[in-house]
Amino acid sequence: MPEPPPAAEPEASSKHVLRLYVTGSTPRSTRAIDNLRRVLESELPDSYDLEVIDVYEHPEAAAEHQILAAPTLIKVFPEPVRRIIGDLSDTERVLRGLDLRARDGRADGGK
Repeated sequence: MPEPPPAAEPEASSKHVLRLYVTGSTPRSTRAIDNLRRVLESELPDSYDLEVIDVYEHPEAAAEHQILAAPTLIKVFPEPVRRIIGDLSDTERVLRGLDLRARDGRADGGK
């Protein structure tokens, strides 16, 4: 069984480091990947590292990171670590989860 690629070193980069756990190539997994890539290309072009991990192929990675549902997105860096569960179709929720929008919906972080 192939091992997942090594995770990016957060300290070596100012890029957002993200891991998306999916269950094979199901419609929900495909939708989550497409939705996330659309948001990232719009908000963080060339400024993110995304690792997509299929929990069927790498169950040990899912167990290690306590993934109980898929799709699950984990924002590893910058801290704080955050998790978003679902197909990532709610763009504002994804942006807030990635700390790209303030809780009040403003892009300036409330400054």
